[in-house]
Amino acid sequence: MSVRRLTARPPLVLLLVTALLAGLVLALGGGTPARAADALLSQGRPATASSTENGGTPAAAAVDGNTGTRWSSAASDPQWLQVDLGATATLSRVVLSWEAAYAKAYQLQASTDGSTWTTLYSTGTGAGGTENLTVTGSGRYVRVLGTQRATQYGYSLWEFQVYGSAAGTGCGSTDAALNRPTTASSTENGGTPTAAAVDGNPGTRWSSAASDPQWLQVDLGSVQSLCGVRLVWEAAYAKAYQLQTSTDGSTWTTIYSTGTGAGGTENLTVTGSGRYVRVLGTQRATQYGYSLWEFQVLTGGPPSSSAVLLSYGKPATASTFQDSGFCSGCTPAKAFDADPATRWASSDTTGWVDPGWIAVDLGATAAISKVVLQWDPAYGKAYQLQTSADGSNWTTIYSTSTGAGFKESIDVSGTGRYVRMYGTQRGTPYGYSLWGFDVYGTGGNPTPPPALPPNPGNPTHLVWSDEFNSPAGTAPDASKWTADAGPGVNNELEYYTTGNRNSYHDGTGNLVIEARKEVTPGSSCPRDPLSGSTTCQYTSGRINTADHFNFTYGHVEARIKVTGTQGIWPAFWLLGANFRTGTPWPNSGEIDIMEHVGKVADTVYSTLHAPAYNGAGGYGSPYTVPGSDFASAFHVYGMDWDSSHMTFSVDGNAFFTVDRTTLEQTRGPWVYDHPFYLILNNAVGGDWPGAPDGTTVFPQKMLVDYVRVSQ
Repeated sequence: MSVRRLTARPPLVLLLVTALLAGLVLALGGGTPARAADALLSQGRPATASSTENGGTPAAAAVDGNTGTRWSSAASDPQWLQVDLGATATLSRVVLSWEAAYAKAYQLQASTDGSTWTTLYSTGTGAGGTENLTVTGSGRYVRVLGTQRATQYGYSLWEFQVYGSAAGTGCGSTDAALNRPTTASSTENGGTPTAAAVDGNPGTRWSSAASDPQWLQVDLGSVQSLCGVRLVWEAAYAKAYQLQTSTDGSTWTTIYSTGTGAGGTENLTVTGSGRYVRVLGTQRATQYGYSLWEFQVLTGGPPSSSAVLLSYGKPATASTFQDSGFCSGCTPAKAFDADPATRWASSDTTGWVDPGWIAVDLGATAAISKVVLQWDPAYGKAYQLQTSADGSNWTTIYSTSTGAGFKESIDVSGTGRYVRMYGTQRGTPYGYSLWGFDVYGTGGNPTPPPALPPNPGNPTHLVWSDEFNSPAGTAPDASKWTADAGPGVNNELEYYTTGNRNSYHDGTGNLVIEARKEVTPGSSCPRDPLSGSTTCQYTSGRINTADHFNFTYGHVEARIKVTGTQGIWPAFWLLGANFRTGTPWPNSGEIDIMEHVGKVADTVYSTLHAPAYNGAGGYGSPYTVPGSDFASAFHVYGMDWDSSHMTFSVDGNAFFTVDRTTLEQTRGPWVYDHPFYLILNNAVGGDWPGAPDGTTVFPQKMLVDYVRVSQ
């Protein structure tokens, strides 16, 4: 439940942020390693279909990354939708986000030529909603072939997502242009700056003056090998343009040219190298200027098939390290422990200076091919990657003065037993800090990192549930649930009780979690504005599965009728199981599937919390049905979760997808590859909903029809 469910403990070195969250302390620890995941290959790629219902539901709408647009077909069988990935890829997963017109029977197929198809998955019992399907196979073209509609209408998909890894292209999925310095020939106005095209936000854009030619360029910080460019055009697109590279920003080499640009999203395979990359528009397609939502540059690729992670668990040293209330035990080893929730930070008393460095001993000489840095907000703007045979004499294999922080995947070529990041200019007034410092290559003396848990099966099957069919008045099943008794946190005003006092079955198939206005003698809560008392004036229930059921990945859903009055805060959420063994929040990770605050009747919220993004800065999205009241009826709140993504849904409507790669490049580490447990509660008051007032109605009953987990 965002910052609220447990005492908030910000991890940041930054004293400014610490001051805003006064008195909150972070002690790092615990966690389970996160490893690289397959990429989303289909977004923005060319799509075709057997038919379209009308001009407003084109094939491209199913691969545009926008969950508010869709493809729909004619109302007959069979129908198909296919996407061209641009090159043969190894396929691992397909996500189908169906509109109400879904397929009861369909196949997922792949092809190398778009003519001969191989079936990867087949079902005659499709359930609609969001289907997250594990597949094995390869192909350039992937299609969903519907053979039996579930309704009288056609087939309709909000999103058709294909995940995997490019085979033989050598091109990675990391956007090297993300948040890099940009310049342009012109900007239309202050609301469309150059930086908006490389900020990772598809809702902001750069636009130029309405004349030819115009250009936009990005500085990658160092000379890099280029393999792809992705242009996401606004309606004002380029009919004729060139992609160009330069080592100095003055002399340009054209690596792609067209006179028939079609706008929309263009995924272009290129070959070349340079520090600077630009798109040079020579003929506009409209009377307006040029306008790009996103300008992405792909460089190099993942480590070669023979390269392995060399740095896990290896001895580390640094110029200084922090060990204080703001970052306890933030030693150099924390950057190499494969735990995305722990970090190294330079000392807050002696280490907020330049230069600052951290080094790892690989145990033997190695050939280094890639370094991945996952920065805390205290990042390096200018730094070098260096190797050494003896830990004393260093050779620079990479250098930049325009580091942008977050996750940087850097292709390098060097040899040595020791590798270090040598920072010469901090990106903030504070120190240097890394959640992860991963070195890939061959040789060395590597220790295999812990493996990821297995992704959900295909198809999934039910592994745990509670249907709440017990007799009226009985407490939650003690073999499945434990009560969290005592005062709430986050300035909540309730006292959580045990047994069946506030959490009980209603005898008609529902669990009731009831918030009441009643005093708990001898208790202590924040001051209640209505009574002025610091004795807890309200009671409610909070239950969890920690002692009974913990799980990693899967489909989770609950059918709930929330409460809905001022000052009430019902929630369905997950907390990392390592919280119970000493890992503090938010290092444990938190996944809020559903939160509702009574003062906003027509909206529910899904949010992630981790050390780098938590509380009011959590990563999430609202789901709003304007004019509705979620408290007036039952709704199904769900999440699909695996090693590379989470998709949140309400009543089968997917509205928020967290892509691991995007999260790491824009917010911070993904900390969700370990067991979590379920929590249900109905809070009173707190920082977010505010306290009850004269309009608040008690009692308030949160009804839960079922909770189910499938893997």
